[in-house]
Amino acid sequence: MSQENVEAFKRAMDAGNRQDVEALLAELDPEVEWHAALPMLGGDAVYRGHEGVREFLPEVWEVLADTRVEFPEIRDVDDLVVGVGHFRGRGKGSGVGVEAETPFAYVVDFRGGKAIRVRSYLDPKEALEAVGLSE
Repeated sequence: MSQENVEAFKRAMDAGNRQDVEALLAELDPEVEWHAALPMLGGDAVYRGHEGVREFLPEVWEVLADTRVEFPEIRDVDDLVVGVGHFRGRGKGSGVGVEAETPFAYVVDFRGGKAIRVRSYLDPKEALEAVGLSE
């Protein structure tokens, strides 16, 4: 178990919740691949490197206000961290809230203490299956 990777994951999620791009990037490898799964942003897009993440996050924050991810379940599997929880936000234009319990998960690959790949899932079961785990 790599507690270092788990702590890096927690720092990255906290930075994202604060919309602190620089603190988030500090936890990501410069060549990171971020696989997004947000339908309102085209879904299934891949953002590459720090510049790609700098492009992606403002797109999210432009469409959604008060975004927050929470992961009550975090699993460490070799060089992967799986966070299972929920996403919340509110549409900026419509003001419509996303349910506080909207399921959400990340699978994050680490190398040398930095995230090298981030995969987003709207179905946590898919995230667990992607790494050979079950609920």
